[in-house]
Amino acid sequence: MSIAGKKIGRYLFALFLIFSMNFIIPRAMPGDPLTNLLGEDVALTDSTVELLRSEMGLDKPWSEQYIDYWWGILHLDLGYSYHLHSAVSTILLSRIKWTLMLSLPSVVLGALLGTFMGALAGWKRRSARRKMEASSFLMIYCTPPFFLSLMCLYIFSFRLGLFPLKGFYSTGSPIDIIHHLLLPVLVMTLFSSSRNYMIMRGSVLQEKCNLYAAFARAKGLYDEEILFRHIFKNALLPIITMLALDFGFIFSGALFIEIVFSMDGMGNLIYDALMSRDYPVLQGSFLIITVMVVSANLLADILYGHLDPRVSRY
Repeated sequence: MSIAGKKIGRYLFALFLIFSMNFIIPRAMPGDPLTNLLGEDVALTDSTVELLRSEMGLDKPWSEQYIDYWWGILHLDLGYSYHLHSAVSTILLSRIKWTLMLSLPSVVLGALLGTFMGALAGWKRRSARRKMEASSFLMIYCTPPFFLSLMCLYIFSFRLGLFPLKGFYSTGSPIDIIHHLLLPVLVMTLFSSSRNYMIMRGSVLQEKCNLYAAFARAKGLYDEEILFRHIFKNALLPIITMLALDFGFIFSGALFIEIVFSMDGMGNLIYDALMSRDYPVLQGSFLIITVMVVSANLLADILYGHLDPRVSRY
């Protein structure tokens, strides 16, 4: 089997194990599995409990329940939320698009800005401009996300009135949606770029001390030629790892932003489901996050192999 096939096999096996644990944990918890799946705040009569147990297949042996569980996943049937009174798959599909519109531009812009500015800062770290730039990014990196979100919301929305105070839209037009998303996307981009900036700056500082950088200079290359033709590719490896984590935890990472800006996306959905013990919604959200984590890490593995051929052997 090829190396790529082995990697894909490992990740598929990881998905299988995680999905199986998602089936086992609620049923292995102390107490009634129906209570664990529906949440503790749901008050039901004995006849309703028996009816639900039969409809959900909890009266069957574990082996049959396990097969039904996988059948539901393959048909995007993730259960029913008795707190939101809707199918979990329908709820997730209605929320996921808004979180993607909020998070994807932030991750991409943060990666581009942080990576290139961090590379230049690590290459010319002694200049006064780069020192001020590094101090600014470090301050943003050390600021709690909710605090910066509240400050931006207070200054630009409440005091200056430049942006809406909450929500994804008012009228639903494209211009209106962009207007609502602009400030939270800016805040998330600042956080993402500041972290990528600090990582890339440290990586370039480490790589430029290696012998291959001195050899490139001895060949007649200067400044940015050495940086972008030789050092940049090697220094990029830690950023790829962080981007894989970013795409993996894109929904939970938007949690603070969505709460502060009162946006009904995946982050707020997970928070509300956790507070109300809505286990079906939590399980469905967990499955989506799992797929994204595994897919992002598989993509990172492939990119690693292209950037560093030594990694492709493993």
